[in-house]
Amino acid sequence: MSWYRDAGDLGQRIFQQPFSWKALGVDVRGRSSTLRINYRTSHQIRTPADRLLGPEVSDVDGNKEQRRGTISTFNGPPPDIMVLDTRELEIEAVSRWLAERAKEGIVPHEIGVFVRSPAELDRARAAVEHAELSYKVLDEKVETTTGRASISTTHLAKGLEFRSVVVMACDDEVIPLQERIETVADDADLEEVYNTERHLLYVACIRARDHLLVTSVEPASEFLDDMRKSYGEKR
Repeated sequence: MSWYRDAGDLGQRIFQQPFSWKALGVDVRGRSSTLRINYRTSHQIRTPADRLLGPEVSDVDGNKEQRRGTISTFNGPPPDIMVLDTRELEIEAVSRWLAERAKEGIVPHEIGVFVRSPAELDRARAAVEHAELSYKVLDEKVETTTGRASISTTHLAKGLEFRSVVVMACDDEVIPLQERIETVADDADLEEVYNTERHLLYVACIRARDHLLVTSVEPASEFLDDMRKSYGEKR
């Protein structure tokens, strides 16, 4: 008798090309369970992040995962969601937030700053530099460094964990990325683009254990409206 175990979270599917276990001869339909206890992220962060996804997500093999009923084992401060008028104001707000975390004892390598695309990395660099923190821009090896904050795109965020996380540049046409929407051929493809873009923001947000800041420049991404259903927008 052969045994296997698969651990995954359909909410963290961040690539448009779906992955199929069934195509590899592994059919987990009806043979899997969903874990409902979250030990990594506070209740206050997980709740608005979960609102980015629907009550049920599914994969290419037809496996379905109910998102309701998950609980976190600890509490923390609610996330800050800020929509600023200019990039300069956003950078200032993020740098102040990072400086406050440092005063509370958060060391640089416990901080992650994420943006949707490489085009927005300069905004993250400017904010971290303004907070006078050492940092490292992660590459595909995704190797964090002690004593340095980590900066990367959201695609590299999966698998990482930090006490404090900033997700910057959540602007309209940045997430969901306008370049992807313009390549869509039909409604099914458009839905898939929106789903994976939501998952990208979700994955970036739940990298945070204790503190989360999400920022954008006006007009903000429509996705932030879902997060603001739980916690009021801050300016």
